Amino acid sequence: MLREWKRAVQTLEAAKLLTRESYPEDAVSRAYYAILHAAKAALLVCGVVSESHLGIRRMFGKHIILSGAIERKWGRYLASGMDDRLAADYDIGTSFSSEQASEECERAEAFLARVRRYLLTNGFTEGELATTADDG
Repeated sequence: MLREWKRAVQTLEAAKLLTRESYPEDAVSRAYYAILHAAKAALLVCGVVSESHLGIRRMFGKHIILSGAIERKWGRYLASGMDDRLAADYDIGTSFSSEQASEECERAEAFLARVRRYLLTNGFTEGELATTADDG
Protein backbone atom coordinates (compact mmCIF):
# COMPACT_ATOMS: atom_id res chain seq x y z
CA MET A 1 0.00 0.00 0.00
CA LEU A 2 2.75 2.43 0.91
CA ARG A 3 4.48 1.88 -2.44
CA GLU A 4 1.29 2.92 -4.25
CA TRP A 5 0.97 5.95 -1.99
CA LYS A 6 4.58 6.99 -2.58
CA ARG A 7 4.12 6.54 -6.32
CA ALA A 8 1.03 8.77 -6.17
CA VAL A 9 2.97 11.52 -4.41
CA GLN A 10 5.93 11.25 -6.78
CA THR A 11 3.70 11.27 -9.83
CA LEU A 12 1.89 14.38 -8.63
CA GLU A 13 5.26 16.12 -8.29
CA ALA A 14 6.09 15.07 -11.86
CA ALA A 15 2.77 16.50 -13.07
CA LYS A 16 3.53 19.82 -11.37
CA LEU A 17 7.00 19.90 -12.90
CA LEU A 18 5.62 19.20 -16.36
CA THR A 19 3.07 21.97 -15.89
CA ARG A 20 5.78 24.45 -14.88
CA GLU A 21 7.90 23.41 -17.86
CA SER A 22 4.97 23.88 -20.31
CA TYR A 23 4.19 20.27 -21.17
CA PRO A 24 0.45 20.40 -20.45
CA GLU A 25 -0.62 17.14 -22.10
CA ASP A 26 2.06 15.20 -20.25
CA ALA A 27 1.11 17.00 -17.02
CA VAL A 28 -2.54 16.01 -17.47
CA SER A 29 -1.50 12.40 -17.97
CA ARG A 30 0.74 12.36 -14.89
CA ALA A 31 -1.95 14.06 -12.76
CA TYR A 32 -4.32 11.22 -13.64
CA TYR A 33 -1.70 8.62 -12.71
CA ALA A 34 -1.24 10.33 -9.33
CA ILE A 35 -4.98 9.89 -8.76
CA LEU A 36 -4.85 6.30 -10.00
CA HIS A 37 -2.06 5.30 -7.62
CA ALA A 38 -3.81 7.00 -4.69
CA ALA A 39 -7.01 5.12 -5.58
CA LYS A 40 -5.05 1.86 -5.66
CA ALA A 41 -3.61 2.64 -2.22
CA ALA A 42 -7.12 3.23 -0.86
CA LEU A 43 -8.34 -0.03 -2.38
CA LEU A 44 -5.47 -1.97 -0.84
CA VAL A 45 -6.72 -0.89 2.59
CA CYS A 46 -9.88 -2.86 1.75
CA GLY A 47 -7.85 -5.81 0.46
CA VAL A 48 -8.92 -5.08 -3.12
CA VAL A 49 -6.39 -5.40 -5.92
CA SER A 50 -7.06 -4.37 -9.50
CA GLU A 51 -4.59 -3.61 -12.24
CA SER A 52 -6.74 -2.29 -15.08
CA HIS A 53 -7.73 1.35 -15.18
CA LEU A 54 -11.39 0.52 -15.60
CA GLY A 55 -11.21 -2.10 -12.85
CA ILE A 56 -9.68 0.39 -10.43
CA ARG A 57 -12.37 2.91 -11.31
CA ARG A 58 -15.13 0.35 -10.73
CA MET A 59 -13.65 -1.06 -7.55
CA PHE A 60 -13.05 2.42 -6.13
CA GLY A 61 -16.71 3.18 -6.71
CA LYS A 62 -17.86 -0.10 -5.22
CA HIS A 63 -15.59 -0.38 -2.19
CA ILE A 64 -14.74 3.21 -1.34
CA ILE A 65 -17.54 5.44 -2.63
CA LEU A 66 -20.60 3.20 -2.18
CA SER A 67 -19.42 2.22 1.29
CA GLY A 68 -19.47 5.89 2.24
CA ALA A 69 -15.78 5.89 3.16
CA ILE A 70 -15.08 8.72 0.70
CA GLU A 71 -17.56 11.14 -0.85
CA ARG A 72 -18.90 10.67 -4.38
CA LYS A 73 -17.17 13.68 -5.90
CA TRP A 74 -13.83 11.93 -5.55
CA GLY A 75 -15.03 9.10 -7.75
CA ARG A 76 -15.86 11.70 -10.39
CA TYR A 77 -12.29 13.03 -10.14
CA LEU A 78 -11.00 9.55 -10.94
CA ALA A 79 -13.40 9.19 -13.88
CA SER A 80 -12.79 12.62 -15.41
CA GLY A 81 -9.04 12.29 -14.91
CA MET A 82 -9.12 9.01 -16.82
CA ASP A 83 -11.03 10.63 -19.69
CA ASP A 84 -8.61 13.56 -19.82
CA ARG A 85 -5.60 11.25 -19.69
CA LEU A 86 -6.90 9.25 -22.63
CA ALA A 87 -7.38 12.44 -24.64
CA ALA A 88 -3.95 13.77 -23.63
CA ASP A 89 -2.15 10.54 -24.48
CA TYR A 90 -4.01 9.31 -27.55
CA ASP A 91 -5.97 12.10 -29.25
CA ILE A 92 -3.41 14.03 -31.26
CA GLY A 93 -6.08 16.62 -32.08
CA THR A 94 -6.67 17.45 -28.42
CA SER A 95 -4.51 19.96 -26.63
CA PHE A 96 -4.57 21.26 -23.10
CA SER A 97 -3.57 24.72 -21.93
CA SER A 98 -1.18 25.37 -19.08
CA GLU A 99 -4.19 26.55 -17.09
CA GLN A 100 -6.00 23.26 -17.71
CA ALA A 101 -2.89 21.33 -16.68
CA SER A 102 -2.69 23.39 -13.48
CA GLU A 103 -6.35 22.62 -12.76
CA GLU A 104 -5.71 18.90 -13.27
CA CYS A 105 -2.79 19.10 -10.84
CA GLU A 106 -4.98 20.90 -8.30
CA ARG A 107 -7.65 18.20 -8.62
CA ALA A 108 -5.02 15.50 -8.21
CA GLU A 109 -3.58 17.25 -5.17
CA ALA A 110 -7.06 17.48 -3.62
CA PHE A 111 -7.70 13.80 -4.39
CA LEU A 112 -4.45 12.79 -2.72
CA ALA A 113 -5.29 14.94 0.30
CA ARG A 114 -8.66 13.19 0.64
CA VAL A 115 -7.17 9.72 0.25
CA ARG A 116 -4.49 10.67 2.76
CA ARG A 117 -7.18 11.47 5.34
CA TYR A 118 -8.80 8.12 4.53
CA LEU A 119 -5.51 6.30 5.06
CA LEU A 120 -4.91 8.09 8.36
CA THR A 121 -8.34 7.02 9.61
CA ASN A 122 -7.48 3.45 8.66
CA GLY A 123 -4.42 3.03 10.83
CA PHE A 124 -1.61 4.61 8.85
CA THR A 125 0.55 7.23 10.52
CA GLU A 126 1.74 10.63 9.38
CA GLY A 127 5.26 9.22 9.33
CA GLU A 128 4.31 6.35 7.06
CA LEU A 129 2.57 8.67 4.62
CA ALA A 130 5.24 11.38 4.66
CA THR A 131 7.18 11.09 1.47
CA THR A 132 9.18 13.16 -0.95
CA ALA A 133 9.83 12.68 -4.63
CA ASP A 134 13.34 11.42 -3.90
CA ASP A 135 12.25 8.59 -1.57
CA GLY A 136 13.16 5.13 -2.83
